[in-house]
Amino acid sequence: MNKKILIAGFFVSVMLFVPINSAYSNIGIQIDNKPIIKTNPVNPTNGTFMKTYGGKDNDYGYCVQQTTDGGYIITGETNSFGTGEDDIWLIKTDSNGNKIWDKTFGGIENDSSYCIQQTTDGGYIITGYTFSFGAGSDDVWLIKTDNNGNIVWNKTFGGTKYECGKYVQQTSDGGYIITGYTFSFGAGSDDVWLIKTDNNGNMMWNKTFGGTDSDTSVCVQQTTDDGYIITGDTYSFDTGSNDIWLIKTDSNGNKIWDKTFGGESYEWGVCVQQTTDGGYIMIGTTSSFGGGETDIWLIKTDSNGNKTWDRTFGGTHYEFGMYVQQTTDDGYILLGVDLKIMPFGYYIYMIKTDSVGNKLWERRFGGILHFYSGYCIQQTIDGGYIITGDTWLSIVGSDVLLIKTDKDGKPRGKAITNSPLLRLLERFPLLHRLLDVWRHILL
Repeated sequence: MNKKILIAGFFVSVMLFVPINSAYSNIGIQIDNKPIIKTNPVNPTNGTFMKTYGGKDNDYGYCVQQTTDGGYIITGETNSFGTGEDDIWLIKTDSNGNKIWDKTFGGIENDSSYCIQQTTDGGYIITGYTFSFGAGSDDVWLIKTDNNGNIVWNKTFGGTKYECGKYVQQTSDGGYIITGYTFSFGAGSDDVWLIKTDNNGNMMWNKTFGGTDSDTSVCVQQTTDDGYIITGDTYSFDTGSNDIWLIKTDSNGNKIWDKTFGGESYEWGVCVQQTTDGGYIMIGTTSSFGGGETDIWLIKTDSNGNKTWDRTFGGTHYEFGMYVQQTTDDGYILLGVDLKIMPFGYYIYMIKTDSVGNKLWERRFGGILHFYSGYCIQQTIDGGYIITGDTWLSIVGSDVLLIKTDKDGKPRGKAITNSPLLRLLERFPLLHRLLDVWRHILL
């Protein structure tokens, strides 16, 4: 089988779970990468931990944000709880990762969420897709809740085919901007879809971007000029098989410029952020450049989307870029997934760079008998980092994973898990250590 098809197939499956959440915002919770989160002196935010949440079936965490009380809000999907096959799962924790409350949203079919943001009123805005409600097979689903996770209103957007919301952000006018993809509208098989709503979720306008082939978006952010920056990938306007696509629009969603980045093979863009110098930082995956089958690709551009530098990170196997955030020292924190072939396993791959993308340190979380996938990372008010994803075993199922690290990316606590095998490894650390030694020898 064609190796490029295998790579593309794997990444498409991973991309279904990619969550993106902004760290650079000019509308409330964080401003110019300087968080204004109010910490709770009773529960300080400088602890580290590893926690899992789940039931007997598969549960996934796709997006996390630190909240104004110093705790965390997580969204994803659950097959263990709720009313349908898969339901949206919303989890609120304190600053130590202890669950305060959780909510499920969905019908009898599949429903999932990929992005959450705390809103200026203390509640939450969520986007994803619903197969239970709406007009088509899958529709974009936008849900507004209060600070306790109770639904205030919800809206669906879509046609007769497939639509999905991948990212949502509250805008400076109190409304919301959503990006994702649509099969019902536009020029191609699937197109980038940009939706602007008012503060009650009513659509004000929408735009599609794309050609005759497949074009998708995963992340959007309001820029300092009140326009929007979007990233994803394009098969219509590529130089190879598939390229990263960066689109800049004005405040009404009209395209000002667009850029593609790629080589002869496949590339995917998953996250973009406006940087403090007015340019942009993007993360994605490349199979054209780097040293492995696929590598994490970090791209820095100026304010007009022209590349100023780029870096690749990875080994000889498969690495996939998932998230990037500019940190308070003007460097960057990167999150990816490291897929090892021999021995087979998934690892969360965390990389810290300086302001020009040179690697300062890296961390991996996972092992032979416990596979970790990470989808979202945020710098916390104490200078550490919070990560969400999932940890799973093929014979047991997956749980939502929440990791809090210190400023050097080191977690101190042990995972609390529903998996009997993982609990066994925690009870017998020598066995766990021997397995890890064996893993490092084989790697």
